[in-house]
Amino acid sequence: MTSQELAALKARRSLLSDQLNSANSRRKELAQQARNATGADKAGLEQRIAVLDGRLARLENDIDENSKLLASVPAALASTSSDHSVGIGPGAKNRMEDVIPVVSIVSLFVLFPIVLSIARNIWRRGSLPPAARPDRESVQRLERMEQAMEAIAIEVERVSEGQRFVTRLLSEQHGGGAIAAGQPAAEPVRAAPGEKARL
Repeated sequence: MTSQELAALKARRSLLSDQLNSANSRRKELAQQARNATGADKAGLEQRIAVLDGRLARLENDIDENSKLLASVPAALASTSSDHSVGIGPGAKNRMEDVIPVVSIVSLFVLFPIVLSIARNIWRRGSLPPAARPDRESVQRLERMEQAMEAIAIEVERVSEGQRFVTRLLSEQHGGGAIAAGQPAAEPVRAAPGEKARL
C-alpha cells in the first residue's frame, strides 16, 4: 500500500464518520417527531426511521472494513504518513513542531514591539491637553494686521497706476510714442560759467 492509498483511507474514514453522525442526528430528530405524531404521519416517520437504520448499518459496515484496512498497514508506512510536514525551508521536511517556535519568536520580537508602539501613540494622543483656543486679543490683532495689509495693497496699486500714467504722459511728449531703441540719448544743455552760478 502506498502513502496516497493510506491518505485516501484516512479521508474515507473521516467522511464515513461524518455521514454516520449526520444519520444518527437525523434519526434522533425523526424519532422525536414520531413520538408526537399520530396516524399516517407516524407511519411515514417510522418508515423513514427504518430507512435510516439500514443506512446506519451500511455505514457501520463500511467503517469496519476501512478500519480493518487501516489496521493492516505496516507500521513504517503509518509512522511516515503521520509526520506532519510543512513546506518551509530548502528540503521542505520541516515538521509543525519545528515551525511553532519560529513563529512565536517572530511574533515576540517583531509584532509585539509594533503593537506596543501603536498602543503608546494612542495613549499619548489621549493624554495630551486639548488645543487652547486663541484669545480675543490675538484674534483682534490678526484682524488689524489683515486690514493693514489690504490697505497697503491698495496703496501699492495706486502708486503703480500713477507710475503707468506718468510713463504714458512722458511717452506722448516725445513725439506721440516711446523713444525707439536705436535713437541716441538726449544730451545735456551746457550753460556758461556765469549762468551756472545764477541758476
